[in-house]
Amino acid sequence: MSINPELAGRSYPAGESYQVGREKIREFARAVKATSPAHYEIAAAQKLGYADLVAPPTFAIIVAQQADAQLIRDPGAGIDFSRVVHADQRFTHHRPIVAGDELLAELHVDNVRAMGDGALITTRAEISTVEGEKVATTLSSILVRGEGQ
Repeated sequence: MSINPELAGRSYPAGESYQVGREKIREFARAVKATSPAHYEIAAAQKLGYADLVAPPTFAIIVAQQADAQLIRDPGAGIDFSRVVHADQRFTHHRPIVAGDELLAELHVDNVRAMGDGALITTRAEISTVEGEKVATTLSSILVRGEGQ
């Protein structure tokens, strides 16, 4: 199946919310080898002015990938996940993510560029709290390799 070129401009509404927990922040911080005490100790985070543990900047990827999954699962997209190569990821933070946040992500397909019999797809996830406060914007590019690639 080939990539649907009409994906560009498509949006996927926010799905299930993501509850940011202290242990999730600690686990992620350990996984990415983040060493700031503000990721592990409430008192250290509060000393820096945060209400609770603060997540490493790349933590937003967890919520963004939940949104990306809607695109991958969309049968009309024509994406075979076994042929996907992650090409680029960028983050713009509007405010730090802290334990206790409940986050949503709306996904937008910004660009689809044919590359041989594959395609480069650029998406943007707008991450906000359930109350509507903007938290982060992530830009992601994936290369979907064609059959001959």
